[in-house]
Amino acid sequence: MTEPIRVLICDDQVLIRTGLSTIIDAQPDLEVAGECGDGRTAVDLAGELRPDVVVMDIRMPVLDGIAATRLLAGAGVPHPVKVLVVTTFNLDEYVYEALRAGASGFLLKDAPPDRLLHGIRTVAAGAALLDPDVTRQLVGRYAARIRPTDDKSSGIPLTPRELEVLRLIADGLSNNEIAASLVISRETVKTFVSRILTKLGLRDRVQAVVYAYRQGLVS
Repeated sequence: MTEPIRVLICDDQVLIRTGLSTIIDAQPDLEVAGECGDGRTAVDLAGELRPDVVVMDIRMPVLDGIAATRLLAGAGVPHPVKVLVVTTFNLDEYVYEALRAGASGFLLKDAPPDRLLHGIRTVAAGAALLDPDVTRQLVGRYAARIRPTDDKSSGIPLTPRELEVLRLIADGLSNNEIAASLVISRETVKTFVSRILTKLGLRDRVQAVVYAYRQGLVS
């Protein structure tokens, strides 16, 4: 049997922590490694327990979830931990800042349990989780803030086809939607995505979205 995915839950509301813990521990392939109510403790516990995924709230005392995520998964962290941000706050600066801080995914607390469980498994597997609608609204709101005025695509080490795929990722399309748009197979899309991430030194498609908008590749 494979080892279960170990999850650290960080939320300042006891009822929320209890609910998340109950949902997660009911799954045979998941287990709760620990719980805490502030970001500072989350960072300390993550270093001690080495969970596979940290489920992180944003608004918390002592150290907020964004700052904690930056310490756990941000640029330059020697042993980054995968962070899934779960919050009641949607489509404001928290989403963008959490992704910039290194979060691998973003879910709302009103998401159904099966979506939460899917999110944990997806992030644990090394993939990113960001709902396409969230992506579209997020970058629509912050495009002027994170996108430069000039197009730097000529200096990006990608083929024209890879640039095309990157633009579609930034538009919030899933692999299946990209495959349908370009009339290619889903496996071919996955290959393109892997090449893009490798060439650009990006961790996942969430970082690819931010990169594309910073480089002015999408409008």
